[in-house]
Amino acid sequence: MRRAVFSTAVALVVGMITTTAGAGASAFPEEPTVGPAAFAPGFTHGKVAVSGTTLHYVKGGSGPALVLLHGWPETWKMWRQVMPALATSHTVIAFDLPGLGNSSIPTGGFDKATTAQRIRQAVHALGYTQVQLLGHDLGTLIAYPYARDYPGEVTRFAVLESPLPGFGLEELYHLSWHFRFNMSPSPIPETIMDNKDVSTYLNMMFNFSHNGQGIDREAFYKAYANPARRHAGYEYYRAFAADATNNQANASTRLSMPVLAIGGQYSFGTGVADSFNQVADDVRPAVAPDAGHFIPEENPTFLSDCANLFFGAQNTPAQRPELAGCVR
Repeated sequence: MRRAVFSTAVALVVGMITTTAGAGASAFPEEPTVGPAAFAPGFTHGKVAVSGTTLHYVKGGSGPALVLLHGWPETWKMWRQVMPALATSHTVIAFDLPGLGNSSIPTGGFDKATTAQRIRQAVHALGYTQVQLLGHDLGTLIAYPYARDYPGEVTRFAVLESPLPGFGLEELYHLSWHFRFNMSPSPIPETIMDNKDVSTYLNMMFNFSHNGQGIDREAFYKAYANPARRHAGYEYYRAFAADATNNQANASTRLSMPVLAIGGQYSFGTGVADSFNQVADDVRPAVAPDAGHFIPEENPTFLSDCANLFFGAQNTPAQRPELAGCVR
């Protein structure tokens, strides 16, 4: 990772300590766990059983399957502002990761290769064997072994705002204490982080944003109010060392499909592409303008336009200069 990325990230840490971002009522209606979605017409909630757990998903649109994998500390809801635009040309499937949101909590298997296998099982159960992947943060770390281990099933792959374990993520640990805190052995964070602390802690994380007013903070406070959900989140972090070992051991299996690597202008920038260049042959860097870490909520227009270019028809010209790296 480049020093410039570190400098930007350090500035973000300072900013999140000094910024007080208010959180009001959710701008979105309450969502069911099954049945028609409330946030937009044409989407439906469902659940599907896989090995060791049951996954909640929201599905809508028509066309090739585009699977969305959220980051921490969020749920599928982070995608609500981009899903309608993506569904104009794709069957969009946004999952809650195992243990998070409305997915059930497995007893183990929080390493990213196992999680990718569970997502793949769910995709197959829904009737799809060929997919395109879009992951953010933790979802990036899961989408990578999916694409690596099942290359014949993933046609295109886009990642947001995270380097990979074993290929740059460890270099960020000193920038924010949440890495080591979440990775601490059980029950250290489970005991220290009480229910009343959730909004304070997560608000600190959401202040990694630049345009944070689009983040539905109240929805995510509720999503992590359950101590068992917080434990599942910590387990994903505790698996980072195993993920790094797995990634490095399999790095010779380079990704051959196109990889769109997007970083926020006020966060990782082209640093995401720097990481993926070590494991993939065709990496397209792009920078989301006016955005920090939470791109789908900070600049949903850019992400929708960029993703539709990358996952859409060939030779569609970019309408704005910042979309040049998104062209298929």
